[in-house]
Amino acid sequence: MRKVFKQFLSFFSRKSKWVAVFLPVFILGILFFLLTMNNVNTKTYELERFDRARETIRSPITIENELETDRKMRETVLAVGDRYTIFEDITEDQINYIEEIFDAVDTLTTKTENGNKEEDDEDDEEEQLGYDELVLQLQEVLSSDITDKVDDIVFMHLIQLDEKERNHGKDIFVKAVENVLENGVRIENIQSAKEEVSQIVKYSTLQPEVKDILNELIDFAIVENSFFDVEKTMEARNEAASNVEPVIIRSGDIIVREGQIITNEIYEDLKLVGVLNKEKSFFPEIGLILFISLIVGLIGYELNRLYRRNELDQGKILAVILISAITVVLMKIASLYTNQLNHLYLVVPIATGVLLLKLLIHERLSIMFAIVYSILGTIIFNGEIPGTLNMEAGIYFFFFQFAGIMFLSDLKDRATIMKTTIGMAIINVMTICMYILLSFEKFELMTFAIQSAFGIGAAILSAVLTLGLLPFFETGLGILSDGKLLSLANPNQPLLRKLLTEAPGTYHHSVMVANLSESACEAIGANGLLARVGAYYHDIGKTKKPHFFIENQVAIRNPHDFIEPKQSADIIINHAIDGANMLKEHKLPKEIVDIAREHHGTSLVSFFYHKAKENDENVDEAHFRYPGPKPRTKEGAIISICDAAEAAVRSLKEPSSEKIEEIVASIVKNKLMDGQFDDTPLTLEELDTVQETVCEALKGIFHSRIQYPEKEAN
Repeated sequence: MRKVFKQFLSFFSRKSKWVAVFLPVFILGILFFLLTMNNVNTKTYELERFDRARETIRSPITIENELETDRKMRETVLAVGDRYTIFEDITEDQINYIEEIFDAVDTLTTKTENGNKEEDDEDDEEEQLGYDELVLQLQEVLSSDITDKVDDIVFMHLIQLDEKERNHGKDIFVKAVENVLENGVRIENIQSAKEEVSQIVKYSTLQPEVKDILNELIDFAIVENSFFDVEKTMEARNEAASNVEPVIIRSGDIIVREGQIITNEIYEDLKLVGVLNKEKSFFPEIGLILFISLIVGLIGYELNRLYRRNELDQGKILAVILISAITVVLMKIASLYTNQLNHLYLVVPIATGVLLLKLLIHERLSIMFAIVYSILGTIIFNGEIPGTLNMEAGIYFFFFQFAGIMFLSDLKDRATIMKTTIGMAIINVMTICMYILLSFEKFELMTFAIQSAFGIGAAILSAVLTLGLLPFFETGLGILSDGKLLSLANPNQPLLRKLLTEAPGTYHHSVMVANLSESACEAIGANGLLARVGAYYHDIGKTKKPHFFIENQVAIRNPHDFIEPKQSADIIINHAIDGANMLKEHKLPKEIVDIAREHHGTSLVSFFYHKAKENDENVDEAHFRYPGPKPRTKEGAIISICDAAEAAVRSLKEPSSEKIEEIVASIVKNKLMDGQFDDTPLTLEELDTVQETVCEALKGIFHSRIQYPEKEAN
């Protein structure tokens, strides 16, 4: 499968770099879409009104039932009664009219009684004439509002009452009328108001004739004084409407239970929350496609950047796809068992993905994917509630992954993994504590302990999975990581042991070149560990014929003195080819093989070329050049400089700082003029830095030593 996939990638890579980058982006986009689709859309049902529900259906979203809210609001508004305003002026006028009647009667009857004391012999006819005259006088003194509405008979009867009874009746009547009017009399209840006053009079202690007269005054005294108030009524209705709580269907609420008849009301609720097939909308899928497009756009940008820097090969492309698939699938599985109570997202080992990406490919790529995985986590852990994002999970994943990237500096020792695990665990516990404290809920030690255990477990699991999966990616995909390089740097590695035993001089030379190359690479930000390991193996081809190389010629004559210059040149040139073949046979990484093949580029074996030219002026220079290719990486170019510089300086009898600087500068200049760096991404500024670093390192190695005096013979 891996072989088929690589052939597929190779086919597209030959077509276009954009297609080569687009393919993994497209695969990741499809993967992300399939795993998050049900988080933005809900399960739908084929239902009709008055069907019987085959299962319990819950609302997938929280939404307001606007129709039900409007109905509830209308009922509330209609339940608000009309508001009326009582006009106190009318009440006061009516009380004043009644008091005016009784006061006028009292005044006229008092005057009449005083005059009658002087005329004791008047008969009944004269008395009747006197009452009529009093009535006429009352009509003259009373206001027209009274005389127009009160019959003269009422005045006559009031005049005929005993003063004490009349005053008693006045007090009771005025008080009753006042109470009724103060409560408000509307046109629709005016009869009941009059009846109320009548009942008060009826059950009073007044004489029957007084009650009759007061009953005659009720129609005049009780009038409408409470009128409909539009403003107050509207204000009351608006206030009632504003106090109506909206009808909310909350996520998780049961819309219909299994076996229940789907009524019109239930059907409308199902329609509202979007669980009917007829109401299925494709807008969430379109939104998710746009969302995924933005995410894979970031991935595509970073992959294209690596492609342009010649740092993206087929193995790394496959690693990105597989690591992303593993990470997102782990989140999806955990989300199936996560709810608002257990917070199982805390135990997801999401940092595994970014740790592998940093170790296998590049730190910047791991940072970008940390952001991508965090964003995807907000969707995957949204409880399958469309339109919501679980920001707590996203922020937790963000800090978790960045802690792993920050604390994982390299894999040169086991303590690094322990430091990374502890660092991630601390950051996880801090994030969990932050959530608990920000929630304003009561701090419960047990809850904090459980969730902290989840966070610590996630950190440990991430480290374990990283160490467990790393060899599979290194071996299965042929990706060179720091861990792989460290294993290759082990002196017990068969090829290094072969180099040490069969070509000890070359082994020593390789170690020196490794030290120089690592220092120079680190000075310009290149991969120092790769340069060190590549330098260990760059001359492994010399083990084919070790004695033909001067560093291995101890106490023997130089074999080149007995053969033709062309043969000597072929032996020297073939060590690069033989070394690359040996490394390929032992399945060493491509980067190491390339360094062995490219470390001389297409440079000239000048010593034997000039020696051959002494015998034949027409000798072909191409026969004395390495076949190449030229170095294509910074590490390969730096090793080629350090290889030549170390050999040249070691050949000096008395190396001084000036001589070392002169030789290194000459080597860099000659290689540059010969075009050996044309295919490398090295800049002139970086070449200057490399030259300075190599010079300083060589000065430290080949420094002058104090010559101790010899002992005098006795």
